[in-house]
This record gives sequence, structure tokens and C-alpha cells, in this order.
Amino acid sequence: MTLPHTGRNQAPTAPPALQQRQTHRQLQPRPPPQVAYLGDALVRCSTVRPPTGDNGATATVIARVLPEYRRRGLGTRLYQRALGQARALDAQVIETVVLASNPDGLRFAKQHGFTEVERYLLREDNTVPWIDLRLT
Repeated sequence: MTLPHTGRNQAPTAPPALQQRQTHRQLQPRPPPQVAYLGDALVRCSTVRPPTGDNGATATVIARVLPEYRRRGLGTRLYQRALGQARALDAQVIETVVLASNPDGLRFAKQHGFTEVERYLLREDNTVPWIDLRLT
């Protein structure tokens, strides 16, 4: 399994009121997203948003594993690597964000010590909320 660096194509995870802060955060230096393959199949990726002066030393760690590759320890390895990157960036608080329609992701986050702190919709026409969780 390899973990090459890739570009930064990310879905927005901040509510509209935070768009200005998110734009500022995108300009900050950060580790590149990580992806992993099993053979030729992309199976997982992670993103680490570093702490900034705007967010009170909070890093956001997001780990994603395609459903057909879950429950093999790949998410845990990916999460541990991303968590190490966040701590190396001197994060005082670690958060993650999961779409409410992803029960596997919520279960994974809670099993790794995260607790829910906020639910929100990105836009008024959205029906599925995002869930922010904090490592406790």
C-alpha cells in the first residue's frame, strides 16, 4: 500500500458564516492530503486542516475509507497518521467532521474518542447535516 501526496480537492465543511475564515485557512501552509491504494484501487484519503490564529489552535482531521474497504484497519492507520500530523502542527484541539448520513464514519469517530459538538446544514436547501466532533 502506498501513500502518495495529491492535490487539494476538498468538499466544503464549514457553514456559510465561516466561508471567509475557511478561505483564510486554505491559504495557510498544511500537509498535503494523503491517499492510499490497494493495487490500482483508491481505497482511502485524509485531510489535515492545521491550527491557525483564527481557530484557537484547533486542527481538523478527516479520514475517509470507501465502504467496500472498511473494517480492515485501514481507517485506523489513516487516522493515526493524520492525528500525528495535526499534533506535529502543535494542535491543542483536534476535531473532525462527518456527514450525518455516514453512520460508519460517526461510529468510527466515536470509537476513537470524538464527541459531537455541533450539527449544521451548509445551505438552506440541504437536508443532511454535517456533524462536528471533538477529540476528548
